[in-house]
Amino acid sequence: MANVVVVGSQWGDEGKGKIVDWLSTRADLVARFQGGHNAGHTLVVDGEVYKLSLLPSGVVREGKCSVIGNGVVVDPWALLAEISRIAEQGVKVGPDRLTLAENAALILPLHSDLDVAREEAAGKGKIGTTKRGIGPAYEDKAARRAIRVIDLADPKTLLARIESMLQHHNALRRGYGLEEIIAQELVASLLEIAPKILPFAGAVWKQLDVAARAGQKILFEGAQGAMLDVDHGTWPYVTSSNTIAGQAASGTGIGPHRLNYVLGITKAYTTRVGSGPFPTELDDDIGQRLGERGAEFGTVTGRQRRCGWFDAVMVKQAITIGGITGIALTKLDVLDGFTELKVCVAYTLGGKRIHRLPAGIKEQAEAKPVYETFEGWSSSTKGARSWVDLPAQAVKYVRRLEELIGAPVDLLSTSPEREDVILVRDPFKG
Repeated sequence: MANVVVVGSQWGDEGKGKIVDWLSTRADLVARFQGGHNAGHTLVVDGEVYKLSLLPSGVVREGKCSVIGNGVVVDPWALLAEISRIAEQGVKVGPDRLTLAENAALILPLHSDLDVAREEAAGKGKIGTTKRGIGPAYEDKAARRAIRVIDLADPKTLLARIESMLQHHNALRRGYGLEEIIAQELVASLLEIAPKILPFAGAVWKQLDVAARAGQKILFEGAQGAMLDVDHGTWPYVTSSNTIAGQAASGTGIGPHRLNYVLGITKAYTTRVGSGPFPTELDDDIGQRLGERGAEFGTVTGRQRRCGWFDAVMVKQAITIGGITGIALTKLDVLDGFTELKVCVAYTLGGKRIHRLPAGIKEQAEAKPVYETFEGWSSSTKGARSWVDLPAQAVKYVRRLEELIGAPVDLLSTSPEREDVILVRDPFKG
């Protein structure tokens, strides 16, 4: 049986939450491997809506173990608030259900302070972050000044680490006109929540190794999307972590040979939140219609998403970079009723036709889409659970996307409800 990695193939918001939840019934363990509480997943289970950020989507399933890997940056207060929130919905999350990597880096209030200050100072040049401290936390991790989960268990070490960190952060805070942080006060706030966080701490790498050796099926859950990858995305308008499937290994401590199948979640059109290039963006009534029909508002921030036609060039690039085996196509039903659909099959740049998203900032902004036009369909695809339930034009659209991106549609999602899925190939069976 295969272990499955689920990643986004666009700019995030592709519908990973529903697909991970659907797959989690087939898995024994669900592992989150990057990002922070800037990511958002909305699950609809038996009519109940769950909004998750840090917690793996599988956590709402009884009898499933979930882990938050070392590649995730964790705001401990946000984690406890999320656990408390879903407890009110009847989902009790204890250490028997969730393990938090003891070597995961923490997001502290000073990180979100810095995030906000930078975005405000940047003005029109802002990245469009969620202002939740994700980037600054990853910076501290790379600079080896981060506070990790395990540090909460040693007050003396914690104070020394905080004092060292504040040599850097208080200098920045002075530059932005922010009040300096007193080490002892920050330590006190961390020690206050430590007894609530530490029971979840554990060696995630060991837990996953034991599970894999026992033949258990592991589902690895990514956040954001390939085009927000810090190396391979539309830099600098990206997140601060690697979002592609390779990060599942380093972000949890499992060997890459354990990653057997990569499922790329792909929306039937394209959306983006925040700043940055978007070649197929529709700043017109059609874009507005896509946004309204698709309820395109961020789970975490509530920000309205930018909408546009499907970009096959970008998705094919994401499939190549991420080693995607097959895709789960989502939100096909949003396209119901359009008389005409378009798909980007190339770009023009400087009078030349190209078939990749260029790496340069200027070139990305100047790339113009070349479209292939399709006939739309008037009947509904919503709730379809078989190919025979789909209009002929919808099937043609899906088949052409497969040709353009060079990967098969192994799952087709036709509504937010978890059972409204057409299964072509079960990822866990390879």
